[in-house]
Amino acid sequence: MPMVTLVALLACLAGLHTVAAQTHNRSATIDPQSLLQALNKVRASGCNGSPQATADLRMDPRLSAAAARVAEGTPLAIALKAATYRSPRTTLISLSGYAGAPAIAQGTVSHSCQTVMDAEFKEMGFFAKGPQVWIVLAVPFLPPLAADKDQIEARVLYLVNQARSQARNCGSEALPAAQPVRLNAKLHSASAAHAEDMAHYSYFSHTGRDGFHVSERANRTGYAWRAIGENIASGQMHADLAVQGWLKSPSHCANLMMSSYTEMGLAFAVNPQSDGGVYWVQVFGLPK
Repeated sequence: MPMVTLVALLACLAGLHTVAAQTHNRSATIDPQSLLQALNKVRASGCNGSPQATADLRMDPRLSAAAARVAEGTPLAIALKAATYRSPRTTLISLSGYAGAPAIAQGTVSHSCQTVMDAEFKEMGFFAKGPQVWIVLAVPFLPPLAADKDQIEARVLYLVNQARSQARNCGSEALPAAQPVRLNAKLHSASAAHAEDMAHYSYFSHTGRDGFHVSERANRTGYAWRAIGENIASGQMHADLAVQGWLKSPSHCANLMMSSYTEMGLAFAVNPQSDGGVYWVQVFGLPK
């Protein structure tokens, strides 16, 4: 996958121009805003059959700082962390020999058309050194909001019951349709406790730091159960993506489709400094 970078951080903050690619012994300066406008212009036109991007890119100096580090040999992931920029997805495009913003924009499209047209990429940065240019494109870190937790839990309930309404294959296992589940406040509490612990302490496991599992966490809430199960996920910015991930995983899919479950709780927790960023926990139960 191609990768991306931006202008040096000091150059961006000071409003300076950076040295761009050199062609035939001539040097040209690249104005960050000129490059941004040029890239947005080509994104608005589409390329090679890829539809045009519906939203403009915007500059972020942290991505430029990361690009400058990449130019020095730092891996992109480490450079992004050093620049305190979090993103669920980034890409780096490296070019050489293009002089001026319009030429660089066209060269970017020529080398990475589908990447440049990807509408999920909304932020960019760049760094230029001699004849080389590094452009970083990033999907912003936009986690779900705690204020929307009730609507998000209701959305997951809808998606789960929609999935349970029809037979499906979970890996190699063919499972029949199952009856819908309903929300349960105690299962929500068990989900929230584990999601918050994973987010706060930056780990990802069905086993809590205390060594307990979902059964013990459900017991703590006072939920009397005959059957209990748990799905977890991390990194997804939207509830729909979390459910899609569970359905693609044979074991999580089978858990979601288990006909004995009648109740469910769902919670998420966000910590931008953690490894996963966003942690999702879904607990299913059959009460006594």
